[in-house]
Amino acid sequence: MDNALWAVGRVSGFVALGLFTVAVVLGILTRSGRPLLNIPRFSVALIHRNVSLLATVFLLLHVGTLLLDAYAKLNIVDVVVPFLGGYRPFWQGFGTVAFDLVIAVVITGLLRHRIGQKTFRAVHWLTYAMWPIALAHAIGNGTNGTAGWFLVLAVGSVAVVGAAVVWRLSATFLETSKARQGGLL
Repeated sequence: MDNALWAVGRVSGFVALGLFTVAVVLGILTRSGRPLLNIPRFSVALIHRNVSLLATVFLLLHVGTLLLDAYAKLNIVDVVVPFLGGYRPFWQGFGTVAFDLVIAVVITGLLRHRIGQKTFRAVHWLTYAMWPIALAHAIGNGTNGTAGWFLVLAVGSVAVVGAAVVWRLSATFLETSKARQGGLL
């Protein structure tokens, strides 16, 4: 049973990181107000939300299985309070910080209509910090974090997210409200 929990914990962490990579890129695309290929803008936003939720489910599976795994020896404090873990506390702490940031984004997403758009957006910006912190956790604490295949995937993910962030910060990035005002869409 322990081997199965360990395997599920590892694989679910990889899947969560991959899905969060897609979610970050889709979030940037959603914010631009542009369609994705022939998919309308509103559908891109729905895909972003659903991929983000699926990534969160895999993150919860990752944390949950490692909490139950005797080899990982995690406890609730390790999952909530960063840098206190027994195994590679620095790198594990990055995972805890990323997890805490995801929880904050999910909670504010659920309370979006009650807390207001400005608060939601302010907290949502934490995803720009969460993603590289989670990647650092995977490299530093993951069993396969320094394996060649994983480093190739990590470099590819950094390239894709990096390109999206550079585009987000560029003058050619077009947000929906600006597009509507200028009649560009």
